[in-house]
Amino acid sequence: MAVLAVAACSKNESDENVQAVVSVRTAVVAQQPFTETIGTIGVVTGRAGHMASLSAPTAARVVRVMVSVGQRVGAGSALVELDQSPFVAAARSADAALAAAEKTYERTQRLAQEGIAPRKDLDQAATELERARADAANAHRQQELSIVSAPIGGVITRVGAQLGFTADPSQVLVEIADPNALDILFNVTPSQAGLVQRGAKISLSAGQNASGEPLGVAIVADIGGIVDTVSRGVTVRAQAPTTRRPLRIGETVFGQIVAVVHPNAIVVPIEALVPDGEEFKVFVVDAAGTARARTVTIGGRTDKVAEVTDGLTAGERIVTYGAYGIEDSAKVVPIATPTKP
Repeated sequence: MAVLAVAACSKNESDENVQAVVSVRTAVVAQQPFTETIGTIGVVTGRAGHMASLSAPTAARVVRVMVSVGQRVGAGSALVELDQSPFVAAARSADAALAAAEKTYERTQRLAQEGIAPRKDLDQAATELERARADAANAHRQQELSIVSAPIGGVITRVGAQLGFTADPSQVLVEIADPNALDILFNVTPSQAGLVQRGAKISLSAGQNASGEPLGVAIVADIGGIVDTVSRGVTVRAQAPTTRRPLRIGETVFGQIVAVVHPNAIVVPIEALVPDGEEFKVFVVDAAGTARARTVTIGGRTDKVAEVTDGLTAGERIVTYGAYGIEDSAKVVPIATPTKP
């Protein structure tokens, strides 16, 4: 019995010393060009110089609203009509004042020529005539503006006019933008802004991440020179002359801005990185098939690969798939990577 007990203990200790073999996928560390990108969310907006904010020429009641948000209109299309009564009355009054000023000027001019009226009376009549002409022109211009029309063809982006309400000159009644002249405004941190160059390419995707519908490529047109007081970010303005489908004002897009290209970088798959506190580690497989944990320093990254600036050299083999499930010094056996049909 004692012999059997000793044998059993020896067997248990032997079982505990047996090291499990873990099946993983591995990859050889490569040295290759690495493009560091900045991922950021942007919003499609109308371009300055191709937008219009329209308001009432003077306080007046809104009697017709002829457009809605998203509607396409041509240049000259009527958008909002204001109550015509005060504008018509003002134009008639100004015309009457102009007619009276013209008669006064003609009479004063005749009297001055005959030596009856002094020269200063003629100068005064001329001044009043010019004022009356300006008032009449202004009254007719306001009458024209009482029917708010589109100065450009485009899409209605905002309607502030409400039927029956009195419009104030400081109130925006309608906003319109040319859909063929759009900008994309991205927001980056001040440090990221220092890496962005005018003319850099931006890969566009619909939505708020890189997995959205591919839209095409934009070009950085300008980098803001100030930090926004609200977002604490810097605006990067981009233009996309051609996209796979038309962009719409207000649409959210995700952009990957090309910041820096490193021609000879150590590059590893993202799945090989294992968080280790505030750092990252990878598992390097030696010739005996043992995975050794090693701390690495990460530079830039994309959604698929990362640049390692310290801790690895080209040619070393590392664990990719399965890295999260192994311990330091574990025995590993590579499994074949599935091929695409």
